[in-house]
Amino acid sequence: MQVNVNQKIISNKIGLLTLATELQNVSKACKIMGYSRDTFYRYKELKEEGGVDALYEVSRRKPNLKNRIDEKIEDAVVKIAHDNPAYGQKRASNELRKIGVFVSPAGVRCIWQRHDLESFQKRLLILEKRSAELGLVFTEAQLAALEKKQDDDIAHGEIETAHPGYLGSQDTFYVGTLKGVGRIYQQTFVDTYSKVAFAKLYNQKTPITAADILNDKVVPFFESYRVPILRILTDRGTEFCGKVDQHDFQLFIGVNDIEHTKTKARHPQTNGICERFHKTILNEFYQIAFRKKIYGSIEDLQSDLDLWMIEYNERRTHQGKMCNGRTPLETFVDGIKKWEEKNLSQNLN
Repeated sequence: MQVNVNQKIISNKIGLLTLATELQNVSKACKIMGYSRDTFYRYKELKEEGGVDALYEVSRRKPNLKNRIDEKIEDAVVKIAHDNPAYGQKRASNELRKIGVFVSPAGVRCIWQRHDLESFQKRLLILEKRSAELGLVFTEAQLAALEKKQDDDIAHGEIETAHPGYLGSQDTFYVGTLKGVGRIYQQTFVDTYSKVAFAKLYNQKTPITAADILNDKVVPFFESYRVPILRILTDRGTEFCGKVDQHDFQLFIGVNDIEHTKTKARHPQTNGICERFHKTILNEFYQIAFRKKIYGSIEDLQSDLDLWMIEYNERRTHQGKMCNGRTPLETFVDGIKKWEEKNLSQNLN
């Protein structure tokens, strides 16, 4: 990029000198090109003395070494970031003051920026990299920071997933109200590895409807690929939670040997994969469908929804962590090898 910029600058300067020669009129050439006469004669002098290379833009910015912080202080600020990655700039400044190192919070941040340490996530990445390269043993403070990062990831939808079927995310989405039909709810299931999704509409949200989508769409799909569903993540809604021996959803996943995990209390974003899918389906399907057509029944809406789900799973590319530009179904099929490898290792053990 810098080479292209310099070439453009050189081209303009040579163009000015060439135009003045052709026109034999410096003032007119300067007026056409938008330069002053003083600039023209400066460029001319530079070219006569040093050739074309002398016309390259020379940066006038020079570091003011008097303002650069002392090297010992900088080392101390970097060290505290490595030793205590959970500290913010104010905490780091206060702790350094205790050992006789005086630097403001703003100064701490400036130093961290120079060393790419200005955010908690970056400090953890550097910590993990140094540990891998140097074989360092984590201190208590470093371990606490890593655990905090893990808790934050869980609370914001960063879910560990290893292969298709490893973890499914299920949620209820309120679609709206149809005239003559009433409230419409969507039961959603998303495989967190491949992002393959399933959606079915109901006029109520109950344990039966939560179990029905699994029985009708999800489990048959996974069985067709001989991949089991190991675990399902849901929120704490009544359609998903209840007494195991009296709750239809709990009974269904129990019979199918599926483990049930619930989101963290007061953290609905834990089920972020379903939330993100709901945003997509609202923007790309429901808002468009309701503008084009008036639906008189759930069946009509479900029919169009099924067509859109085929498009989503089989033809729409996904930029998720595992998909990387593939469709969800392609990611699912490619990921089956990982499940087979894991299953084989378990059988050998």
